[in-house]
Amino acid sequence: MSSPNLSSVPVLDYSQTKSPALKPQFIKELQHALINVGFLYLSNVPIETDKLISYIPRFFSLPQNAKNKISMVNSKHFLGYSKLGAEFTKGRTDWREQFDIATPHVCRAVEGRGDPDYWSLWGPSQWPDEDLLPGFKDTMTRYLLDVQQLSYEFIGLLAEAFGLPSDALKQFYESDDLMQHRGKIVQYPQTDSESQGLGPHYDAGFLTFLLQASDHKGLQVQNLSGDWIDVPPIPNTFVVNIGRALEFATQGLARATSHRVLSPSRTDGSGPRYSVPFFQNIGLDVKLTEHVLEFPPEILKLRDARGSVSATDSVNFTEFDREPSGRVDLIGRVKSHPDVAERHYPELFKEVFPQGVPAPAQVSAY
Repeated sequence: MSSPNLSSVPVLDYSQTKSPALKPQFIKELQHALINVGFLYLSNVPIETDKLISYIPRFFSLPQNAKNKISMVNSKHFLGYSKLGAEFTKGRTDWREQFDIATPHVCRAVEGRGDPDYWSLWGPSQWPDEDLLPGFKDTMTRYLLDVQQLSYEFIGLLAEAFGLPSDALKQFYESDDLMQHRGKIVQYPQTDSESQGLGPHYDAGFLTFLLQASDHKGLQVQNLSGDWIDVPPIPNTFVVNIGRALEFATQGLARATSHRVLSPSRTDGSGPRYSVPFFQNIGLDVKLTEHVLEFPPEILKLRDARGSVSATDSVNFTEFDREPSGRVDLIGRVKSHPDVAERHYPELFKEVFPQGVPAPAQVSAY
């Protein structure tokens, strides 16, 4: 066991899960990473990424009017393009350009039927014209579906690491036709001085799988004592981190970890940082307070031995103790993208921003 003042993020070899002789060691290492770190690298994952990575700079090099055509503000599902500097965390600009997409899904909400507003959070993605980036939509969709499958397999391993049956966490998902998971491609341009690519935050759902698609440092995780630790790119790995919903569902066993991204510097001349996060959701209607997991005493002792977590710089997604998962996520996105919310969720927008469109210092990213 490492001390709470960890100085690096552990690397786990996913191929060990396919070997009966090596899987117990993987589960033990996973248990430690989940309880004491909240972040890990996952190596030897059989998912092709080279073609995907080749598309990223080509997408961001599209003419601005082509990207504006698929702006997020057009989508009640908060899917689409966000221009540079359009998002904020803790009153500071996040210096990144991004394109939000999701696994295929037919929105279940019907206008005028009285459906929960958060049912509209999930729906079809927007895509650039096929002739501008031939094959881009198919490549991105295939990638998201591959990582979706990985995420379901990994959540079963996580359950085993906590002494539960491998299917114990399936109760937090709905049927396949009612589930959607999200992703994005992100460009962090170089800046003249160290700036905020993405401010300190937690992720909302169960798991995040991040592909660091360039050689730049920048991702940092806040350890148990509050220090910021670099999570540099390692070739052929995913970075996996725990979301707030999983922390809540596991009574704090799986630890959601505060993290941020620093912008790359112009001085190194290496161009923008690229990344591709995938966010594993749980069912929109799931209330975590209605699903109580029973853990073996020896597992709970490991959590207690960890000690208290110091105060972090991240405070988002605090509503899981009283709201359905979809509502929590929707509130976070309204706070992060008030322009989208004002157009598509006017009542919730007024509830969150009673004084109207907020100043940048009042906007907080999810």
